[in-house]
Formats: sequence, C-alpha cells, structure tokens
Amino acid sequence: MLKAESTFPITVRVEQSSVVTARTPPRFKTTHRVIAFRHRCFPDATDAEWNDWRWQLRHRIKDLEGLTRVVRVSEDERTAILRHTGSLPVGINPYYASLLDEHDASQPLRRTVVMVNDEYRTTPGEADDPLDEDRDSPVPGLVHRYPDRVLLLVTGMCPVYCRYCTRSRMVGFPNGEYRFDVSQWERAIDYIASTPAIRDVLISGGDPLILSDDRIEWLLTRLRSIKHIEFLRIGSKVPASLPQRITQALTRMLKRFHPLFMSLHFVHPVELTPEVAQACGRLADAGIPLGSQTVLLSGVNDDVDTLKRLFQGLLRFRVKPYYLYQCDPVTGSSHFRVPVARGLEIMQGLRGHTTGYAVPTFVVDAPSGGGKIPLHPESYIGREGDAVLLRNYQGKVYRYPDPVPIVPPEA
Repeated sequence: MLKAESTFPITVRVEQSSVVTARTPPRFKTTHRVIAFRHRCFPDATDAEWNDWRWQLRHRIKDLEGLTRVVRVSEDERTAILRHTGSLPVGINPYYASLLDEHDASQPLRRTVVMVNDEYRTTPGEADDPLDEDRDSPVPGLVHRYPDRVLLLVTGMCPVYCRYCTRSRMVGFPNGEYRFDVSQWERAIDYIASTPAIRDVLISGGDPLILSDDRIEWLLTRLRSIKHIEFLRIGSKVPASLPQRITQALTRMLKRFHPLFMSLHFVHPVELTPEVAQACGRLADAGIPLGSQTVLLSGVNDDVDTLKRLFQGLLRFRVKPYYLYQCDPVTGSSHFRVPVARGLEIMQGLRGHTTGYAVPTFVVDAPSGGGKIPLHPESYIGREGDAVLLRNYQGKVYRYPDPVPIVPPEA
C-alpha cells in the first residue's frame, strides 16, 4: 500500500530523487542539433545524465533566467514571463528545449511552450474550464461525462507546459486549488469500483508518465482489479517531449496490463526525432496500440503540408493519427485558435492525398461539457433518382446506386 501524501505533486518526489540505479540509462540515437545544444547549454552533462529522465526533470527551465540560457528571449516573451503568476508556468526540459530555435521567437514549436503577452488577453467565449470538467466531477480528480468511461486525473505536472493547455487552471501550481495525492486516487478508484457502468478509464493529468514506475504500477493494478473495467488508456506527451522516460523497465511493466492503449500528444514534425522514434518503438513492441492527438494551432501547424508531414511521420513511428482537435477556448488562447472552416479545408486537403491511415478525425470538444463532435468536409451532396451524389477529394461528383426500398402494401 502506498502511503498517502497530502501535498500536490506526487511527482515532485520523483523529480527531486537522487536515486542512482545500478543500470546506466541506455544511450538514445540523436541528432547533431541536440548534441550541439548539449555542448552549448549543458556542457557538464554526461551521456548517462542526459539520457536519464529524472535528470531531465531536475534541470527543467522554469524561469526567465533559465530560458535566457537556451534562447535569445524576445521582449514579448520576457515581459510575459515577468508578468506571470499562478498555474501554467514556464516548464521546458532540456531535451525539448534542444528542439527550439535559439534566435526565432516565431518558430512554431517555440510558440507552443514559451509564453507571450497574448496569453493575458481574454476574448468572448473563453473560460478557465471551457469543457466544464469540474461540473462533471463526482469526486476530485475524476471526470465522468460519458456513461461508460471516465477521465482520471492523477497529477498536475508535465515535462513541458503547453501554452494552449485545456487544463491550464490546474497544472504546475502546487499551492493552487487542485491537489493530487494517493488519498484522492483512492477516492476516485472507489467511485469507479462502485459504478458498474464504467468500462473504460483514461488516465491523464498533467502527464501520468512522469510518475515513478511503482506509482503507475499501483494505479494500473488497482484499476485492473475492478472486474467491470475492460479497457485502460493513458494520455501523454512524454514520448514526444521526454522520450528518455520510456525505459525498458517501464514498458516491461506496462505490457502486463493489456488491453492498454496510449494517446500521444504531437503538434509538429520537429518533434519526430530519433529519440522519439525509439520511445514509440519500445511502446509498440510492448504491444501497446498508439494513437496521436494533435491540436490545430495558428502559426504552428495550420497548413496541409505541415500536418501531412507530421501524420505520415507518425505512421513511420507506428503511431496512428487519431484526433485533430480544434483548440479549446481556454482563457488566453485566442492567438492559437484557427477558424473551424480552415480546419475543414485542411481535412479536405488531406483526404485522398495521403493514405487514410494518416488522416485523423477532426473534432471540436464542445464547450460546456457537450463532448467531442466530429467535423467532416462535405462529401454527401444529396439524392438524384435511385442514386446518391457523392463528392470525392478532387471535387468530382459521382453517383452511387442506392434505390429507395419499395415497401409492399399491407395485405
């Protein structure tokens, strides 16, 4: 039995751990860009340290001084960081920082993790909890919106803090309103165990994969022991942002809990590095089906070419593009949101121009708890006689025979 902790980050103990394992972390394949970054910004880090996920977390960039060490900070970025208080602080681990452009503040990936003053601008329709998750929370840390599945939030910490985060109200703020500890987990698990309609549990946060192996194992063991739970999922950006965390020990443990699926968060092809390929390969080799979830973001990935390269690259990494999300209207996110019509145009530009395996479903997670609503480019035109008219990816119209059934008259 794990001892309950009353403080927020179940993961802080992991982040500050000085435990040295007997086995040196395996060296990941990497790129010249990462090597050059290491020599410039972390010259004293050994290969073993760089490839140790705990070292990566202990050396996260968390303030203006740390960010200045790795990039040339723009005035917009500098003043935004100095204004910040509360949740969703700056948080970038060294590996992910190595993917950022040192000089260009407009680089797509850099925009997703470095705050700017647009975050302090609120527009109509935005909310701190735009999906009304708190309203659908029967016990702290659990969202029960759909009849047969629940969202279990187990931590408020991530290896990087995405500036468009739907749960920005609760992440990276140990003294805030939202707390995460083992006693809270137990309350949520008790609720799941007492609700037979639930068959599917999605574990999220924060990012659950920055918990220690023993805590992840404890959670999965407790959930798997509930007879009516058929299906477990983990939502994580760790494989994209902290691939060093995907150790062989972790995957050996995870494969004991099948059926176990993972939803991985990717936003740009720059994230598709050799390290990430190795991390995804380990998860896939452990028999874990992998799907990606990508948020459509203005100035980051809102064009067909970028998303096609991302989705095709994910397939090479054995990850199926699953959802393309319209950015949620969370407070301070207007500079990231793309018009829905543009999203439909992008989907039209993907369909038929690449394999269907590389085309995700475009969805809006409806505000006020409406759930996910899929959006599709218009392909059904209507009927003409005994046929339906359909439009293909080239805009050409085709007839599909579909006679209306003749209902015989009643005797």
